[in-house]
Order: sequence, then structure tokens, then C-alpha cells
Amino acid sequence: MARGVITLLWINLICVISVAVCAPDDPKHGHGLQAAGEMALSEQLFAIIDLYKQEDPVGLPGATIPDPMPIPEIKQSFSFAKMHLRNVLAHGMSRFRIRFFRTELNSMSVTTQISIDEITVNGNYTMSTFFNRAEGPFTVLMRNVLTKANVSLAVERDGTLRTKDIELDIAFDDMAMDFQNLGFMGSIFQSVVNSASNLVYDTMKPFMLSEAYTKIREEVDTRMLNITVENEFTLPNSISPLDMAIGEMRALVRSKGLDPFHVPEYNNTAGIFGMQTMHTWISGGSSFYRYGDISVTMQNNSATLGMSVATQRIVGSTQWEISIGRGMLSHAGRAQFTVEHIRVEFQVVQPLDLRKKLKLQDLQLELGNIQVRCDGAGTFDYVIEAAVNILPNLLRYQIMDAIENPLRMRIQEKLDCIDTEALVRKYAKEFEKNGLNIDLQDFELCEP
Repeated sequence: MARGVITLLWINLICVISVAVCAPDDPKHGHGLQAAGEMALSEQLFAIIDLYKQEDPVGLPGATIPDPMPIPEIKQSFSFAKMHLRNVLAHGMSRFRIRFFRTELNSMSVTTQISIDEITVNGNYTMSTFFNRAEGPFTVLMRNVLTKANVSLAVERDGTLRTKDIELDIAFDDMAMDFQNLGFMGSIFQSVVNSASNLVYDTMKPFMLSEAYTKIREEVDTRMLNITVENEFTLPNSISPLDMAIGEMRALVRSKGLDPFHVPEYNNTAGIFGMQTMHTWISGGSSFYRYGDISVTMQNNSATLGMSVATQRIVGSTQWEISIGRGMLSHAGRAQFTVEHIRVEFQVVQPLDLRKKLKLQDLQLELGNIQVRCDGAGTFDYVIEAAVNILPNLLRYQIMDAIENPLRMRIQEKLDCIDTEALVRKYAKEFEKNGLNIDLQDFELCEP
């Protein structure tokens, strides 16, 4: 059971949904996020899949953000005037775009940027001084509004995953305003009016942020609780969920018979000479671990998985046979080899339009020290061992550079035959039925 893997996938989905849909409550429509939470997570995921098939996805399915959003009354005193803003409504909050989203899986931290092209704030104002009073409607237009959020998660002592720290900020590029009915005193109050737009923003900002803090925490904690408690799954606080998921993947590799791995027989003939290897086994492939950050980044309507993993010592053995004259003369032997480690850094990109294919964007290999022991070639054993033990270690960087492109092409061939949307829909449905007890034994890279 790859419970850790499934947990990480749902944690990422929860984080992007929860941070994106944070909004204050609308008294007319009840709690915005609670209403969103009523939609099953799998249904919300499928709706998001359909949304990102569009050229310009706006908003997020299930995010019942009030639009217009009511703002509390604003009262402010200046050196020679008092201003009172009432019946204030903010329009355009639901038309947001997720510009950037990044999860550091090892630290369980989330960074996101959400933009809104325009937010219009309107209502009624009253401005009074010792000798005059003006009132009427007003409009403030904020352009290119950007919300930044940093959220970190931590495993509590009871084994549940909860929000630890939240940082939020809201900024804009440009602001325009229009206060009507100022009359002949408009020029006198111009300096006051010029600061009124910032007054609206500075008053809205703490209100929106305080509500968002509460909503993000409630949304994340509630859904995390559903995953862990309702599925009777407790996270250990001595190991990160990521490392737990990697442990699950190691077990999956072993259970699928990939460690030890049996290499198919190899035959090669050149003229009268022939060589054959058989009974070749490689073990240690499931000893992989992370040695750097593993992250998921969403930008420009694409998701990028960046991973740095390494193996411990790889051990292998093979039986070989060299023949001359189609078997008239033959000699057999056995070889054993060890590789201290293999390190792999790669980036895989998946467009959020899941109809498009996965792409291997980057691949870097590093091979550790190689040792070979040969038995069966007589005095040539020493020659073979010297050639293999010395040359590959001297030239292993050149060797890695030489095999990276063929390996990249082979991996891309495997990725090209993956139907990402079908896999997501399949395992989302299984999660809905079986919770975290999803059996990945039938998982294959390529769907038939």
C-alpha cells in the first residue's frame, strides 16, 4: 500500500485549493469555504482538470468566494476632516488566476501567488469639516492585484497534519478613484481624496488578511483531519511524510519484483567471435533515498516535479561466455560488480491540460566508484579487472554524459505512452472508495 504517496498527492491538492479559495464569509450565502468543502475532493479535482483545458483558466471550481464581498464600515479622521465610508462592496474577487504555486515536500511548505486583474470597490462616503459637509457615492479601482501566501505544515503529536505558520500579503500596481458630489469644496479636499483610495486599501487589507488567516487554517486542518483520522491513518512525527512516501515506494519496487532485478540475456556476435551474458542480477535498486529538495511547482499552466534521489551501493553478478567459430571454442566465467552509488536529478513537466503529455525537462546522472571482480578468464582476469576498475572510474563523467541522451529518449518514450488524465481519474475514484488503502500493485507506466 503506497499510503504515504497518496497522502502527499492529496496534501498538494488540498494546499492549492485551500490557499486559492480563501475568502471572508458572505452573510447572505453562508460560509464560503465550508460550501466549497461540501464538494467531494475528487469532484473538485475533476472540475479543475476540465477548467485547465481552457486557454485562460479563471477562478477555481468549488470556490464560492462572495462576489461582491462586503467590507465593514470605514471611519478615519484627518487633520481637518473626517471621512466615513459605508455600504462598501468589493467586486471581482472571484476572478482570480493562480500565477505561481510551489510545494517543498520535504519541509511541507507552500508558496503561492494569486492575481486578480481588477478589483472595484464602491459604496457611499461622508466627508465633513467644521464648515462643510459632502456625501455621495464613490468608486475605487485597483488594478493588477497580487496576493502572496506562505503556508507551512507540521505533524502534531497525535499524528495529524496541521498548519504551522501562515504569511499573507496583498499588493497592487495601480489605483484610481472617483468621489462624486464634492462640489465647490472639491479642490480643498483634493489632498484628502487622493489619500482616500489608500485609506480604503489600508482598511480592507487587515480585514481580508485576518479572515484569510482563519479560513486557510480551518480549510487545511479540516481536510487534513479527514484524510488522517477518517482513514485511520496516523503520520509519524519522527519522519517527514515525504520520507515516509519514499519508504512506501521502496517497498513497492521490491513487491513488483524489481529488486533484485533480472536483466535479460544478452548476445552479441562480431564475425567469428561471440559473447553472451546470462543469469544477470542487479540488487540494491530499492535503496534509493532523497539527497536534496523535492518540489512541485505550478507556473504558466504547467506543473513541474523536481527531484534529487540517490541509491546506496548497487551490487550485480552475471555469467558470461565467449565463443569462437560458432561455439567451436568457448570459455565461460563469472563476474561481480559494485557501484558505490547512483545519483539522479530530474525535472518532469506536466501541462495542467492533462490531455497533453508529460515531458522530461532535465536529467543529470552521477555514477559512484565502480569495482569489478572477474573469474574464469585465467590470467586475463587481472587485465579485465584493471581495465574495468580503472578506465570507467577515470572516464565515468564522460560515460554519464554519453548515456544521458539515449536514456533521456528512452524515458521520454515511456512518458509519451502515459495517459495522465486517465490515471488521475482512476486513482481519484479509488481514493474516494477505499481512502488511503489504495493498492498500486497494478500500476503501470503505460496504460494498455
